[in-house]
Amino acid sequence: MASTPPALVQALLKPETYPHSPQKVELVQTQMSFLFLTGDYVYKVKKPVDLGYLDYTTLDKRRFFCQQEIELNRRLCPDIYLEVMPIVSSRGQIRLVGEGETIEYAVKMKQLPEERMMDKLLPQNLVTEEMLGRVAEKLAAFHDKARTSPEISDYGKLEAIMINTEENFTQTEKYIGISISDQKYNYIKAYTNDFLKSNKPLFQKRIASGRIRDCHGDLHAAHVCISNGIYIYDCIEFNDRFRYGDVASEIAFLAMDLDRYQRADLSRAFVNAYVRLSQDKELLRLLNFYKCYRAYVRGKVTSFMLDDPYIPDKEAVLATAQGYFDLAYRYTKEKPLLLIMAGLVGTGKTTVAQALSRSLGLTVISADIIRKKLAGISPTERHFEQFGGGIYSKEFSKKTYDEMFAQARELLSQGQSVILDASFKKRQDRLQARSLAEETKAGFAVVECLLDEETVRSHLEQRLKEGSISDGRWEIFEQQKQDFDKITEFPSENHIILDTSQPMSNIVKMVSERILR
Repeated sequence: MASTPPALVQALLKPETYPHSPQKVELVQTQMSFLFLTGDYVYKVKKPVDLGYLDYTTLDKRRFFCQQEIELNRRLCPDIYLEVMPIVSSRGQIRLVGEGETIEYAVKMKQLPEERMMDKLLPQNLVTEEMLGRVAEKLAAFHDKARTSPEISDYGKLEAIMINTEENFTQTEKYIGISISDQKYNYIKAYTNDFLKSNKPLFQKRIASGRIRDCHGDLHAAHVCISNGIYIYDCIEFNDRFRYGDVASEIAFLAMDLDRYQRADLSRAFVNAYVRLSQDKELLRLLNFYKCYRAYVRGKVTSFMLDDPYIPDKEAVLATAQGYFDLAYRYTKEKPLLLIMAGLVGTGKTTVAQALSRSLGLTVISADIIRKKLAGISPTERHFEQFGGGIYSKEFSKKTYDEMFAQARELLSQGQSVILDASFKKRQDRLQARSLAEETKAGFAVVECLLDEETVRSHLEQRLKEGSISDGRWEIFEQQKQDFDKITEFPSENHIILDTSQPMSNIVKMVSERILR
């Protein structure tokens, strides 16, 4: 049960407390601040707390950090952060500005449209790769000009990074068995320490190349607004060492949060755009480590909210914290993955491949697209051939599969994961795919799509009406049935059988659990 809000909070919930007399005031809070939303402006009041990594326990400290918040956030949001305002008390009345004793300070900001925050847009599928390209462009320019110095560069040293990671693990010990299991805690800790010890030269190189900067420090989706511009706000002002760090860590933070929303495709597009703009290809070698670190930090900070008496919905907080820790754990186990789709025409292979690509960030390589490219025809051009004839002959199919494998080999060798979208009706092609996975030290699974024939026929008829890259039709389905080598060559852990008539969310969840366990 939540505690009664302090008198200051109760006063600031009244419109008459404000000089511009808003129609209503809405309260939002974090573990460290109260935010009062008035329509035109937001007033942010820091809680008098000491959380170990921040200390707001005195009025002077809160005034200082309010001023820091204005100064630092103007780097990315110059028009949003306005001023520090005193909150005064006179004759028992609490007001913003005016005569009286200053009892508190508030950061005054223009209120950005909540419906345009990235964390609100993502669940509605309203975030595009183009938007994230603009975010990447803003960040690349910001990082290029961001302050650096020998003192700031010291935060890129292994010893400094280990202070942060060790603090994370120490501060989450009390939540073992609550928001994180003992097994996951120990596994993430071991992964973190092993990565740091094994990559000391890489961290030293990052310092030498000037990649340690005074960054934003808290770059997740809720701190990005996409409206009539790109607004990146609410940076860390309370502890310099959380802002000072590798730009790779900053980029990994937002990439991790996009993964959390099951938009790994957008995550990949954002990272690729930033790497292209910044020419920082080395960032990719650190991406997974910093994603794990950032997910763990968010899990830790969210767990702290379990101890806040003013936050009522502890079940939602717990679920969020557990989700972050689960994501951190997932990054410790990630390695390149090769998935191959298999099944008859019309069973939903391409639809499933695209859904998995979007959720898990795998690159789809399509046999239909490659086949037509090799034949010199447009992907959407209809090319009906007799079964096994023309561009669907054994010889042309071999050329198609060889090109698919060549493209997959290049991506897998770079550490990227791949889905091969083809029928894989022949056992020898499936075995060749597994050999490719072994060669590139990638995980491997075949996803076999099954669907009742009545629904397949309906799908294929609809596809002919609407247009599709695939040339599949009902007569091909019937002939493929006779020509499909039954999949018996893989153990059950590498063979996922899907009934594609079920909801796509169920399919993605089931495949994810199978391949990421």
